[in-house]
Amino acid sequence: MLTASPRPATQRAMTVAPDAPILFFDSGVGGLSILAPARAALPHAPVVYAADSAGFPYGTKSEAEIAARVPALLGRLVERYRPRLAVIACNTASTIALRHVRAALDIAVVGTVPAIKPAALLSKSRVFGVLGTDATVRQPYVDRLAAEHGADCIVLRHGSAALVELAEAKLRGETLDPAIARTALAGLLDQPGGDRMDVVALACTHFPLVEAELSAAAQALGSGALTFVHGGEGIARRIAFLTQDQPWPDTPPPGIAVFTRLDTDVRALAPALARYGLDRIEPL
Repeated sequence: MLTASPRPATQRAMTVAPDAPILFFDSGVGGLSILAPARAALPHAPVVYAADSAGFPYGTKSEAEIAARVPALLGRLVERYRPRLAVIACNTASTIALRHVRAALDIAVVGTVPAIKPAALLSKSRVFGVLGTDATVRQPYVDRLAAEHGADCIVLRHGSAALVELAEAKLRGETLDPAIARTALAGLLDQPGGDRMDVVALACTHFPLVEAELSAAAQALGSGALTFVHGGEGIARRIAFLTQDQPWPDTPPPGIAVFTRLDTDVRALAPALARYGLDRIEPL
């Protein structure tokens, strides 16, 4: 279980094999928005990216189901791949199951939480939005972050399952319907105070993958330029800190993408996965 004070870097360096990978976990491809900055920060790191395609999407599931499913899957993944570190690259899974995962595993676990603090710091109008899944935006954890970092702000929230599907479709190379991004963004803009919103925290790791579509939607809706923020760079820095002084292979092996269900949708992702350095696809 990850403690508040990780072991000293020198001790970690002695106990970690160079080829031990970093494990990234999400319900689908959203975690690629976390993987990309992490690989830029640690180019020699071996990587295993795991997607729970059989359980996708998480945003429409109950808290009890996610709290039971995620630790069990990560336990199987850790047993198979022996990672040095696990990253829950999913806001929904992190806000619901992170403490359960940390209790179940004996390696460091990094979670992904909504970027409410940077959104509050950036907002000039003191009105910002939190765009996530239905499961994420209703969590008490989001209430606490908003109270802590945005007490003087109007914090608007909206959940969109359709935007998650849009990101998956984009990475499969499909033609996208721009109305999906417009509808998701309108869910924030149409709320009281939405006309003054200037920053949107993308509280689902899928959503940075469709930031261009969201920016176009903002223009189409006449809201002007919105600033979108997410936690990818911050998570990359946290991973780099926790693995400092650890050994890495001179040449990392091909990245592995693991899916709990292999189907035609997953196979259609192969070209996009390769662009993220994930050249092997395996079933769990």
